[in-house]
Amino acid sequence: MTNPTHDLSKLKIRRDEPSPSARRALKAAAWLAGLAVVFVAVVWVVMRGGGGTEVTVALAQVVGGESGSSLGITANGYVVARTKASVSSRISGRLAYLGVEEGSVVSRGETIARLENDDYKAVVVQTEAEVMRAEAVLLEAEAQRDQLIRDIRRARDLLSDSLISEQEVEDLAARLDAAEARVAAQVAQVKAAEAAVGVAQANLANTYIRAPFDGTVLRKDAEVGEVVAAVATGGGLTRGAVVTMADLETLEVEVDVNEAYIAQIKSGQPVIITLDAYPDTTYRGVVRQIVPTADRQRATVQVKVSILDRDPRILPEMGTRVDFMQAADTVAADPAASRIFVPSSAVRDEQGQPVVWVVREGRVFRTAVTAGPVSGGRREIRSGLSGGEQVVVAGPAVLEDGASVRVVVQ
Repeated sequence: MTNPTHDLSKLKIRRDEPSPSARRALKAAAWLAGLAVVFVAVVWVVMRGGGGTEVTVALAQVVGGESGSSLGITANGYVVARTKASVSSRISGRLAYLGVEEGSVVSRGETIARLENDDYKAVVVQTEAEVMRAEAVLLEAEAQRDQLIRDIRRARDLLSDSLISEQEVEDLAARLDAAEARVAAQVAQVKAAEAAVGVAQANLANTYIRAPFDGTVLRKDAEVGEVVAAVATGGGLTRGAVVTMADLETLEVEVDVNEAYIAQIKSGQPVIITLDAYPDTTYRGVVRQIVPTADRQRATVQVKVSILDRDPRILPEMGTRVDFMQAADTVAADPAASRIFVPSSAVRDEQGQPVVWVVREGRVFRTAVTAGPVSGGRREIRSGLSGGEQVVVAGPAVLEDGASVRVVVQ
């Protein structure tokens, strides 16, 4: 007899449900995955240096009034040569010879180039021959005149002895007057021929292009075979200049100073010059001239600065920065003068009020200021800052007062 409690037909394997041990393993794996995500997030935050908006800051600079210190006025400009010229031909022609390269040092009057000039040489020879012919005709006319002078003297002697008539003497006198006129006309012809020689020789000399002053060739503007002209006519085959040269001993710096500061610039004022090409080297200079006109578009006045420290590395058209220094009389008048400058990008206009965002302990704070004009990429802060603060120069267009930020020092 079969026992119903041991009916094996009721036993089934439920494959769609995990076992308790499998469920416990899945829960453990989920917890581990969550912990891994949290760990990665924490590492990412730590590696990024903490939370907050990223901003770039710079220090607000204080410029004091010590003797020889900077006025805080900075201007950008370029090195130029006071003596510079585009050397061109005085007549049109094809370039047959060019004897210089970029960097060639030439002396005043030295031949730089030559145009094709065989036709000009031929004209010189022809006009010289015309002079010789005119001089020969003049000699013949003078000989005829001199002969008539002798003939009339003899005729007057014979007239006194009644050997010839008075009519014959008058005829000789008339012929002498005509001979004198022919001589005078031929003298003028000789002078005209000589003048023609002078013109031909000048034209020939103009085919030689010479250096107008001692200097250095900066650029070749034409090559052998090209047609050059006194005035450029446009087109690819005609050049207006052969070379561009300058006297490197006359190099100076031209800068544009904001007109709000021009009253503080004086002739002879010391400056410090820094070339963009050599930012670690400075050169002494003095203000040579303040150009007596302003640029209404940019509200600037051009100032020309002489370079006192000569250096062969200084080349025309190099970019420069000029820092204007305190003069001794200015320091004596206001020894405690100090001024604060920040990068011009640090000053923002919010509803007509200039403000800067100051960073303190990882947070930004809106600070209203009184700002002056811009000079050399910097702006004067007349009130609102004490100097030395960190101010935001780059970052989001909109900042929240007191917001946490991440600082990138400029």
